Amino acid sequence: MTTMAKEWLKSAKSDLLVIEKIISEADLTHIVAFHSQQAVEKSFKAILESRKIEIKKQHDLIKIKNKIDDFQVDLDILDTLNKLYIDSRYPGELGLLPYGKPTIEDAKNFFSFACKIYEKVNTILEKQL
Repeated sequence: MTTMAKEWLKSAKSDLLVIEKIISEADLTHIVAFHSQQAVEKSFKAILESRKIEIKKQHDLIKIKNKIDDFQVDLDILDTLNKLYIDSRYPGELGLLPYGKPTIEDAKNFFSFACKIYEKVNTILEKQL
């Protein structure tokens, strides 16, 4: 595993640790969505880095994931998280699911998804050592 891949994973882990602290806060579910997206994005970028695939400055999870052909994920959750990410950083009605702000259950699903992606990537990269 390259040093930079390790740094991407370390940063992803930091996002997951933030989520652990706020996961039960109903008023912060959009922030959980943001950090979940970030953890997934950084985990994907760790794989790209380890494979020496160019990492562009982009946050679109679908585009990033498409560069990793052999990595299977739930594309529905990935797409939802991807759509929520961009607008979750802004006030008002932006960044909401069709039925409103993410629920705690939504937040927990996003967190679980991000943890699974992180663990899967970590396992893959650990085998490269």
